[in-house]
Amino acid sequence: MLPRERLRQITERFEYLEARLGAGAAPDAIAGIAREYAGLKPVVERIAEWEALQGELSEAETLAADPEMRDLAEEEVARLRAAIPEAEQALRLALLPKDEADARPAMLEIRPGTGGEEAALFAADLLRMYTRYAEARGWSVEIIDLQETELGGIKEVTARIAGEGVFARLKYESGVHRVQRVPETESGGRIHTSAATVAVLPEAEAVDIDIPATDIRIDTMRSSGAGGQHVNTTDSAVRITHLPTGIVVTSSEKSQHRNREIAMSVLRARLYDLERSRAAAERAADRKAQIGTGDRSERIRTYNFPQGRLTDHRINLTLYRLSEVMQGDLDEVIDALTEEAQARALAEMED
Repeated sequence: MLPRERLRQITERFEYLEARLGAGAAPDAIAGIAREYAGLKPVVERIAEWEALQGELSEAETLAADPEMRDLAEEEVARLRAAIPEAEQALRLALLPKDEADARPAMLEIRPGTGGEEAALFAADLLRMYTRYAEARGWSVEIIDLQETELGGIKEVTARIAGEGVFARLKYESGVHRVQRVPETESGGRIHTSAATVAVLPEAEAVDIDIPATDIRIDTMRSSGAGGQHVNTTDSAVRITHLPTGIVVTSSEKSQHRNREIAMSVLRARLYDLERSRAAAERAADRKAQIGTGDRSERIRTYNFPQGRLTDHRINLTLYRLSEVMQGDLDEVIDALTEEAQARALAEMED
C-alpha cells in the first residue's frame, strides 16, 4: 500500500512552496524554495495521476451497477484496473530518495591494472567508449589530465563530463573492468586477460568540501606530451597533494592558473566521493544488497572479445553485442543497472 498520509504531506508542502513563489519570496530564500519546488513537482504530478485514476475507477464501478451502463462501464473498469498498477509503480519510483549528486557533472578516471601494455591499450578503449557515449547523449568531455604510452595506451586519464544527468547515468561504472582478447602483439594467438580501473566521481562545489590551505601542498613542474615531446618552456603543470589523505592530483594544461583550478576541482571531487562513500557505508545495513560497493577493487564487468560477449557480474547481465558497446552504445547496460538499483531501493523502502 502507498503511504497516503505521506502523499498528502508532500502535496501540501508543494502547494505551500508554490504559494511562496507566487507571493514573491525573499531573494536570499527564493533559490532554495525554487529548488525544492522543482524536486517535488514530478512527485506531485505522479500523485495526481494516480489519484485521478483511483477516482475514475470508483466512478466507473458505480456506473457498472447500472444495467443500462454496465457494458460500457465494465470496459472502462478493466482499462483503469490495468492502468493503475503502472501509475502506482511510477509513483513509487518518484517517492524514492533522490541522490542529490545525480544531476552533477562527473569526473571520470581510468587507469590500467594488471596486464602491462595490453591493459593500457584497454584503458584507451574504455576512454573512447565513454567519450562516444557522452557525445551520443550531447554531453561535453574535457580531458583534464592524460598520460599516454608510446603504443597509444593510457597510463592514466582524468576527464570531466558535463551534461544532463551525467552522474546518474555513469555512477555504476566504477570498479574493475576486465578484458579477454588476443593482443595485437601476441603472435601465437593466445587470449590474454588484463584489466583497467574506472572511477566515476560527482563533481563537488567549493561549498561541499572545505579544503584549508594548510592541508595541501602545491608543486609546479614542466609538463610534456607523449614520448617526451612538446616540452613546455615554463613550469606550468601543477601537482596538488592533500596532506591528510595523501591524495595526489595533477593537471598539465598550458596555463598554470587553469591547472590550479582543474587540480582543485579534481581534489574536491575525490574528497567529496570519500565523504559520500563513508556516509553510504554507515547507512547500509548490508553492503551486499547494493549494486557495487564503490570499491575500486571490485570486478564489475568482463569484455570477452573472441566471443563478442559483455558480462556485468553484479546483475548477471550478458550481452552478445560487444562491438556496439565499445562504440559507446551503453544504454542497455546502464538501464539494467539503474532498474536493479531502483528495485532494491523499493524493496528497502517497503521494508
